[in-house]
Amino acid sequence: MPRLDVREIPPVNRHSKIHETFDAMEPGETLTIVNDHEPKPLYYEMVAEISSFDADGYAVQQEKPNKFVAEFPKRDE
Repeated sequence: MPRLDVREIPPVNRHSKIHETFDAMEPGETLTIVNDHEPKPLYYEMVAEISSFDADGYAVQQEKPNKFVAEFPKRDE
């Protein structure tokens, strides 16, 4: 499954890279994102704009103060 550590990507470029990676995934796959903050804005953006995003399968865990690991599943069509 695809995994992106976006902590090294400039914030202005993060969402476009995430969307590009998510779009390239097969249905049923899950994109794992490692971020320096809880990705709630990205979650709401995905809910509003990406019909193939499975919001019910979304999960996030804080592993360290500046390390959040989030799962963004793509609907199995």
